[in-house]
Amino acid sequence: MSTTQTPQETPTPTWVTGCVDDFVAHLEHERDRSEHTIRAYAADARACLTWCARDGSDALGDITLQQLRAWLGTLAAAGAARATLSRRSAAVRTFFAWARRTARLETDPALRLASPKRQRTLPDVLSRESATSVLDVAAVAADDDDPIHLRNRAVLEMLYATGIRVGELTGLDVDDADRARRVVRVFGKGRKERIVPYGAPADEALGDWLERGRPRVVTAASGPALFLGRRGRRVDPRQVREVVHALLAHVPDAPDVGPHGLRHSAATHLLEGGADLRMVQELLGHSSLATTQIYTHVSLDRLRRSYGQAHPRA
Repeated sequence: MSTTQTPQETPTPTWVTGCVDDFVAHLEHERDRSEHTIRAYAADARACLTWCARDGSDALGDITLQQLRAWLGTLAAAGAARATLSRRSAAVRTFFAWARRTARLETDPALRLASPKRQRTLPDVLSRESATSVLDVAAVAADDDDPIHLRNRAVLEMLYATGIRVGELTGLDVDDADRARRVVRVFGKGRKERIVPYGAPADEALGDWLERGRPRVVTAASGPALFLGRRGRRVDPRQVREVVHALLAHVPDAPDVGPHGLRHSAATHLLEGGADLRMVQELLGHSSLATTQIYTHVSLDRLRRSYGQAHPRA
């Protein structure tokens, strides 16, 4: 009787594991990067080094620019999107620059590794009417005084009022919200701190959650977390995404955008209302003004569509 053996995957070489572990420690302790960024950079570096090892490299110093290009080529042939290729090449360049600075390499093979240009697609955004409608849906649901419905309303109001990222929202502590001044302290990418204002409707929803919702679910495990799940632990981004998608499903013709879509919508509506581009950059926590400028394109695109629908000689 014969048995079919499944081929074993080649184990990751020890030198690869050691390099990646040291790189992770650098990102954690010296660069103070977020857990998400560290996890992504470590995975990309490990995948690249492992591929190079299977291609014949026995040490970090054996890796060549041609190998790195070939690795990206295999990813592209497998259907990886431009954004994915761009992120992975950026992670690999960061890794090899660190290896060169720390004398693990004499030369940096990734120095001339080019990234495919990312296609800048216009993000889906809610109309002002759809944004108002989904907030109304959340408010009606909160009328039953269920603590989680109170939380959901506060979460939606804060996301739209501030334009903060979902990870920034879930990382908020109670003391980060200054209700007297109606501002919230946010720690963004690279642990950069910024102060973001919010309006009266968001403050009302936040007050209802803090006074009537949070005290009913808080536990010893809650710590200082502002937004909690039903079991009292800090709410996570996945839960927030589910809430946003579920509430938007009740709004006819609204795009299914998720929390990041609320961020896009907030930025677009601010600019359409006459806000200064640099002010919006500061609110969103963008390091580059070019990143914020995409929202001017969104507004222009919507203007063209409206013009085409309304003008008799468009």
